[in-house]
Amino acid sequence: MNIRSKLINLPCALRVRFFPYINRIMLKSKGVTFGLNCMIPGKISVVCGGEIRIGDNFYFSSGEAVNPIGSNLQGAILTDRPEARMSIGDNVGKSSTRMWIHDSLKIGNNVNIGACVLIIDTDCHEMDYRVRNHSLPQSDEDGQYVKSAPITIEDDVWIGAHSIILKGVTIGARSIIGAGSVVTKSIPADCIAAGNPCKVIRMLSYSNQ
Repeated sequence: MNIRSKLINLPCALRVRFFPYINRIMLKSKGVTFGLNCMIPGKISVVCGGEIRIGDNFYFSSGEAVNPIGSNLQGAILTDRPEARMSIGDNVGKSSTRMWIHDSLKIGNNVNIGACVLIIDTDCHEMDYRVRNHSLPQSDEDGQYVKSAPITIEDDVWIGAHSIILKGVTIGARSIIGAGSVVTKSIPADCIAAGNPCKVIRMLSYSNQ
């Protein structure tokens, strides 16, 4: 690589080298608990309104020129109220992932999450249009509240790029979610699932030999 190319790529190289240190300081300042070897080479948005716990060997590429299939998208981690809980296990890797948690998200160990995946456990808006346009107030009797439900992603799951994981879903251990899937219902362990809505395509079996 000639000198000109090195100079052009210098800002990216500096970001990749120094952002992990900056981001660890930022996580601590926001009350996030994380383990050994937490690597976030890029700019991310973090709002810790509840509790966020991250295990060892966490890798989260984010932002410009870090991962080619990440579309230069900045990743985000959000727990939006004091009761919200996010738990991420050991050896989890993700790229430009956006996570918005109102209730809870539990990610197991050895999970791979492809580029630009969205994980959100809340509808964010009321289903009744009259509540959304403020012509009908929310009330306990009418059940007019935004719905949320916990998400669980078990050990050894692989989620393909640009997938969306919605409220109340459990993805069973060792399963694979195809790229671009919209997961609206729970997926069992040891399968390949894909589509909108995401459905099981076939079960997986593993030989001990």
